[in-house]
Amino acid sequence: MPFRLFLTSGNLLADRRYDFARDLQLRGDLDAAAEVMEQAVELAPSFASGWFALGEMREDLDRRDAAIDAYRRASAADPEDRHGARLRLIRLGAEPVAEMSPAYVRALFDQYAPKFDMALRGDLGYRGPEILLKAVLGARHAAGRPGFFRAGLDLGCGTGLAGLAFAAIVDVIDGFDLSPGMIERARERQVYRRLEVADMIAALRDEGAGSADLILAADAVVYLGDLAGLFKEAARVLGDDGLLAFTVEAGTGDGFGLGAGLRYVHSEAYLRAALGAVGLQVRDLAAVSTRTDGGVPVPGYVVVAGRS
Repeated sequence: MPFRLFLTSGNLLADRRYDFARDLQLRGDLDAAAEVMEQAVELAPSFASGWFALGEMREDLDRRDAAIDAYRRASAADPEDRHGARLRLIRLGAEPVAEMSPAYVRALFDQYAPKFDMALRGDLGYRGPEILLKAVLGARHAAGRPGFFRAGLDLGCGTGLAGLAFAAIVDVIDGFDLSPGMIERARERQVYRRLEVADMIAALRDEGAGSADLILAADAVVYLGDLAGLFKEAARVLGDDGLLAFTVEAGTGDGFGLGAGLRYVHSEAYLRAALGAVGLQVRDLAAVSTRTDGGVPVPGYVVVAGRS
């Protein structure tokens, strides 16, 4: 799903050069496209969309240093980093791993909201909610507990696919997402008691201690690197018999990093250590793939944790 955010330069001629360069790019003439995009940013030196697009073109032309320069200029032109230029710099090894800009995540999913379900289900074979549901029911069965919950929270709820999957086993469920566009789509499901625009950690901070017995995050944790804050708040909000269930993309080693798809990857060792540090015990951690990329399954984990 290519992300094509456009922020006008305020210069009509520069914007026209941008459009022409994009057209050349789509035709496969990358050298000409980069040359025209260079003209666009020369006309409007603070043209964030132009610098970002030029960075992409230079990457495709294997001009790494020039791409880094363009991404740095895109980042400087838009401090909110709505294009995700800093992520590209991290991927190129020009900056250390850091958290994503919330403005980038919001812009990304506001753009995708109208076609999100079709792209996920049809193009990427997404099955995260079903994998989560099976893991949660399995953990409850293993503990000899009924597979029903009083109150649930769906973090990064998107269009509500996970809420829909869990609606039959949760009395009430509330959803949270950074994207207003996604929240509007989720509202159409009519499965949530409450929907709010909020990031995952901020949403949990507003919930009372012990107020939820199920916290879900279906393919949302991939937009966070350091999970310590998320797990700390989840442990506080969970009731004594509550469960935290989420999916991630799989990383190696003992930490986390930024994957090739510009989502964070987390290792099994990191997940176990971070959960244990806040008093959450892993009930299930299994290798899964919730989606494909280019027809190839993306390796990941489904994790269910509860109080020790």
